[in-house]
This record gives sequence, C-alpha cells and structure tokens, in this order.
Amino acid sequence: MALCCQPISRARSVDHLAAVESGLSQRGLVNTDITPLLVIKISYLHKIRRLRTRQDRRRSPTIEVMVALILAIVTYCRAFFLPRHRLGLEAAALRQQLAVLKRKQPRPRLRHLDRLFWMALRRWWPDWANALFLVQADTVVSWHRLGFRLFWRRRSRQRGRPKVSEEIRRLIRRLKSENPSWGAPRIHGELLRLGFQISEPTVSRYLQRLKGRTDGEKAKRWLAFLRNHREVIAAFDFFTVPTLTFRVFYCFFVIEHHRRRILHFNTTAHPTGDWIVQQLREALPWPCPYRYILFDRDAKFGGEVRELLKASGIQAVRTSIRSPWQNGVAERWVGSCRREMLDHIIPLHERHLQRLGREYITYYHEDRTHIGLHKETPAVRRVESHPIPASPLLALPRIGGLHHRYTWSAAA
Repeated sequence: MALCCQPISRARSVDHLAAVESGLSQRGLVNTDITPLLVIKISYLHKIRRLRTRQDRRRSPTIEVMVALILAIVTYCRAFFLPRHRLGLEAAALRQQLAVLKRKQPRPRLRHLDRLFWMALRRWWPDWANALFLVQADTVVSWHRLGFRLFWRRRSRQRGRPKVSEEIRRLIRRLKSENPSWGAPRIHGELLRLGFQISEPTVSRYLQRLKGRTDGEKAKRWLAFLRNHREVIAAFDFFTVPTLTFRVFYCFFVIEHHRRRILHFNTTAHPTGDWIVQQLREALPWPCPYRYILFDRDAKFGGEVRELLKASGIQAVRTSIRSPWQNGVAERWVGSCRREMLDHIIPLHERHLQRLGREYITYYHEDRTHIGLHKETPAVRRVESHPIPASPLLALPRIGGLHHRYTWSAAA
C-alpha cells in the first residue's frame, strides 16, 4: 500500500497500479479485491496535490508564516491532551525531518514573523535554547538586541532640539549672501532686532553647513566681472602631457578672454619660477594692454611671478582653492586641446610636442569656430559666398588630417 501512495501523474496512474498489482500478486502479498480501493486512493491523492498546488500559488509568504504560527499555537494547546510518550515520539520525528531539511537547505530564509516568534519564545520559555535547530542561540539574542535598538530609536525620534523654521534659515542665507563679511554674532544680533528668538550657536552651526554649498549669487557676480572686463583680462596655467618614453612635460600657455587668442605657448620638463617669469615677459609686452590676469594657487606661481605682474601694472587675481570654474576660459582651452589633439596622438619628445602645439594653435585661431564667440574664430574667419555656378568643395587637412577646413575651390 505504501508504494501506491507516491505522488504520480494521472496519466501514469493505471499503468503504475497494474505493475504494482502484478508484482504483489506474484508474491502472494495482495488480493485482487483491493484494486478499486487503490485506484480511488491514487485519484484522491492526485486531486489533493492539484488543490495544494493552486493554493500555494495564491498564498503569499506572509500568510504562510501566519498560518504556521497559528498551527504552532494549536499544537501547543493540543500537547496538554496527549500522553508524554506520544509527545516525545512526535518531537523525535519532527527533529529527524528538520535534520533532513537542513541537509537539503543548510540556511533557510527566515522572515520577520519567524524572528518575532523566537524572540517571544525566548522570553516565555527558559529552555528555549535546547530546542533550537535552524538558528543559533546567539542569533536570537542579536535579533532581540536589534529590536531593542529599533524600539528606543523610534521612541526617541520626536525628542531633541526644535527645528529651525524655514523662514529663519532663508533669512540667514540672505544676510550671509548680502554681507559676506558678517559672522554668526552679527547675524544673530540682526535676527534678535527683527524679533526672532534663536541662539547664537544655532546660527553658527547653520553657517557651517552653508560653507559646503555653492553660492549662486557669488558665482553670478564673478561671471559679471569676467564679462565686463574681458577686453583687459588674460589668464595662464599649466597642463601636463606624457611622452612615448613616459616623460612628463609641462605645457605653459597664456590666453586672453576677449577673443580667446593664445598669446604664448611653451613646454618644459622642469617649471621653475625664473622660467615662468621669462615666459610672461615674452607673452605680455610693454606697455601691456591687460589690467587683470587670472591664475590658480599652484605653488609654482610664487613671489617672482607676483612681483613681475605688480611691476608691469597688472593686477593678479588668484582663483579660490579647488575652483577651476573661476578660470573657465583657460580650463576650456585645455579640454579642447586634449579632446581634439592630445587624446589621438603620442608625443615622441619635447620638440615633437611643441610642433604639435603650434599646429593646433594655428588651427584654433584661424579655422576652428567657437560657441563663446558666436560661431566665429579668434582670427575672424571671413564668410565665403556660395559660388555660381557651384564649384567643388575642398577639404584642407589640419594637424596631420585630424581636422579639416572646408572652402570652395573658386575661393581657394
């Protein structure tokens, strides 16, 4: 009978029943009168299996856990009405099945309701640790401590200092932006005169948070300064280029803001203060038409550079720390030079790098259009008229064919 209770498909049930009946009949272990009973039991088990499959598909994991907890409570109440030896046998059978389950799935997934069950059982049953099989006792203790922290964290969430209102925060930002030299005591005094009750340490803490934010008004003022004085502003900077033999050369350039022209370009392997001063003398002739010159806080731009600029009547304007956007014209030229030339070639040596730099500067001045110049070139490239009749279009290679300039053959 036990062989006929295995879960088999409905299509194979009759053949399987015939084979089992034939084998048992040869041994004299079965009577042919029980065949209808076997067929009925197999059909009944097949229907139960289909019903359980449909129920498993519809049942959510939370419902399964709740049903398991309810069955556990029912089993606990049922234990009061069973003999002790029967409870012992049932516990042994369950432990053996759990051992088989653990061999099949060493780390079963436990849900939140499972953890709550073990936490509650630990509180009400002193010998709870002796019944653990799926988890360790330390794991249950860690669950309890985690629940303890979450409980008190939730209870303590609403306490503490009251939040500063949005009106006061907005007013602090406004006072700081309109008066950059004011500190926490001065702003706190103005707030008190305006009828706001707030402490000075609170204002100081909020000002500390504002230091990491970008000041939009300050950026606008800086942009307005650059636009209004672009005819008399120049900038200089360095960028590095590795060669084929892994040597690193420093490229120094000076650029004007008005037409984006490169005033000077040179390379060196050892940039010193005297070398930079000599490059500035060659780039800025006397009398110098520029009143302001921008550069960053690189240590190479030391006292010699500032003394030369002061003697030439040029005001040195150094950008803030880690603020390359304040010298955007120079940084944009470095990016254009890398994307349009240096990312596609490998300089062999210093002379090769200087030649490539001169070729790119010529292309940059005469051929390349600029968005900041309304699609014009720094050297003001003239607009060619379309010839009539149409003539072939010529492509003039630049920088070894990396770029081209297009013109009509009649104009060439």
